[in-house]
Parts: sequence; C-alpha cells; structure tokens
Amino acid sequence: MQMNGEREIHAARSIVWAALQNPEVLKACVHGTQELTGSVEDGFDATVQQKVGPVKATFRGIVTFSDIVEQESITLTGEGKGGAAGHAKGAAKVHLSDTEDGTLLTYDVEAKVGGKIAQLGSRIVDGFAKKMADRFFTNLEEIIEGPKEHDSEEDAERKGWLNRLIS
Repeated sequence: MQMNGEREIHAARSIVWAALQNPEVLKACVHGTQELTGSVEDGFDATVQQKVGPVKATFRGIVTFSDIVEQESITLTGEGKGGAAGHAKGAAKVHLSDTEDGTLLTYDVEAKVGGKIAQLGSRIVDGFAKKMADRFFTNLEEIIEGPKEHDSEEDAERKGWLNRLIS
C-alpha cells in the first residue's frame, strides 16, 4: 500500500525537523505506542499495540532513520512482529520546505503486512494504514502548533508542550 500527502505546519523548519527526531514526539504521534527507547543514530526499539479489524496485537520492532539531509528530508522505517497476528513494515519518506507561513511537510508512505492481518483483506488493511499515516501527521502538526481553538483546556496543555520544550 502506498500513500502520500502534505501538511502545512505553522512553525519554522528547524522546529519540525527537531520534532521528527524527538522520541517523545514520535511516541505521541503513533497511536498505541507503549514504549519507545533508543536514539536517531542507533534506531528506536518500539512496542505498539494496534487493533486492525477484529485482530488486536502488540507489535515489537524497531524504527530507523536513513537518507538524512539535515532539515530537508528523512526516511523513517519501522518494522515489527505481532506474534500470531503477523508482521508489519513501513517507511515514510518526509521532505520539508519553507512556506510563507511555516513549513510544508510532504510524505510518501509505503506499508506492507503479512500473517493473519494480511488475511483481513486489502480494504480493511489499506484503510487502517491510511488512518495510521493520517493520524501520525495530524498528531505531529498538533504537537508542534499547539492547541486549536476548539480544543479543551486539557488538550491545549498536552499539545503545547513541544513549543515549551524547544523555547
């Protein structure tokens, strides 16, 4: 399955770049992440719990970074095994460019699954993969930009932490 898209993030490219490599940000962006440890240089060990259709599994795997062009582009690759549920592998090629209001983030994502999950059918699996990619980049945008007008006070506090951290 392949997907692509773009987001305009109202922040400097350096902030978006830093967020893409911050383990706390990555953990917050991937729904279901229980643990993420390591470094950009060595990769991150990850534990992520997901439910795809009727199949619920805990995936253990690694996230690595490659094709790094400082503040311009990066490839995030993740792969994990979910026991009897199967396995998943995906890569997101991310490119950053300046806009008048901040940073344009464009991405190309490729995802593959095998095992019991793959038997669910491409419609369910493709829909899940698209939802995960959309959720990742939406969460990234919200973490960087901070709260939207319609967010509750609790959401506003949670989402503004990256800017406080970098400031």
